[in-house]
Amino acid sequence: MLSYRILLSLAAPGLALLLLRDRPFARERLGLSGAANGPGRVQQPAIWLHGASNGELASARPLIERLLARRPDLCIVATSNSRTGRALVESWALPRVSARLAPYDYRWALRLFIGRWQPRALILIESELWPNRIFEMARRDRPVLLLGARLSARSAARWQRMPALARRLTGAIAYLSAQDPASMDRFATLGLPPERRGPVIDLKAFAPAARPDADDLKALAPLLPRARTLLAASTHEGEEAPILEAFARRWRADPQARLVLAPRHPRRAAQIAALIERAGLGHALRSNGGLPGSERPVLLADTMGEMALWYALAGVSFIGGSLVDKGGHTPFEPAAAGSAILHGPHVANFTAVYGALDRAGAAEGVAGADGLSAALAALDGAEQTRRAACAREVLAGLRAEAPGPDTLIDALEGLMGAPAPTPPAEKEPGNG
Repeated sequence: MLSYRILLSLAAPGLALLLLRDRPFARERLGLSGAANGPGRVQQPAIWLHGASNGELASARPLIERLLARRPDLCIVATSNSRTGRALVESWALPRVSARLAPYDYRWALRLFIGRWQPRALILIESELWPNRIFEMARRDRPVLLLGARLSARSAARWQRMPALARRLTGAIAYLSAQDPASMDRFATLGLPPERRGPVIDLKAFAPAARPDADDLKALAPLLPRARTLLAASTHEGEEAPILEAFARRWRADPQARLVLAPRHPRRAAQIAALIERAGLGHALRSNGGLPGSERPVLLADTMGEMALWYALAGVSFIGGSLVDKGGHTPFEPAAAGSAILHGPHVANFTAVYGALDRAGAAEGVAGADGLSAALAALDGAEQTRRAACAREVLAGLRAEAPGPDTLIDALEGLMGAPAPTPPAEKEPGNG
């Protein structure tokens, strides 16, 4: 724990610079949002729910909505590490839900935040293992739940190099529901007691499909013929070069072919633009309002929050994080949008789901430019439609068999207690 505190101390100057650049949200980062007295005062008991950014918070929305419906006595403060995640929660306009940027993981900032919001429990989504956040809640006997938990083999190996901290961390988690069996096994190896392990539930399976902006969809659809458009979704470094090589072959065979390249981290846009040029392809830049065309068959989607639009426009989606060892990203979103799914060999984050899709012929695994090129050549419009329909059927079956968000809310209520019963209203005195 001492080493973690040293790391936080070393990071302090950099965080101070970030606060200067992000002044409108500095108070939130310092735990000063939601004043203890005044307009920001919490009127109802609160649940603190935290997700890193858009993907994690979107997956938690069904859980949030069910919790609000079942517990009218509660409100929720949903925190995120990113402005886009904060904006996403605000856009839902859900009653009794407040969106904030997460306080930094310094004990003093967390104590300020907890003091103002007085959360009765902390729900962490996926892989947000911030030690001080967890310990500050646990030491107040307020349960910490980790839902949709994901722990890669690489992350588990790092925690195993700090066994004392790992045991203390898992000991502070009151309940954990993993996204996949492998993650649950890794948490168990780190010391999570059996009685604190819940069922394996992938929250993304229950998240509603995001809707694209109707005006953007209408404007771009004529420029991106769906059956001829490939989306490379959430790509990581090392993936764009083989994708561009495969697409260049496809474009030479069919000049009407188009590629939407949406990197996981838009800040890499300049690097990716150089790769596009090296592949002999022209491109348009989404952030500049550029439009694809015959001379610019690649649209570099260097923006955030528009993935639903790209899935809606693409007949085929290659899911990133799977050609390189990042575990792969979700297949639920492209399936919901009716886009046929291709992926690489590294899908550890969704092993069971991709396995079911591949066995049913609803998705296809490829390795490198040659495999992707061959798969694209075989995916005409009719085959895209068939695979997309098959994928929706497979995923619907998986959802029907799995425990849902109510199972997790049952666990939360068991840990923090059900609301006190409302006393019956007194009867008006009669006249007789």
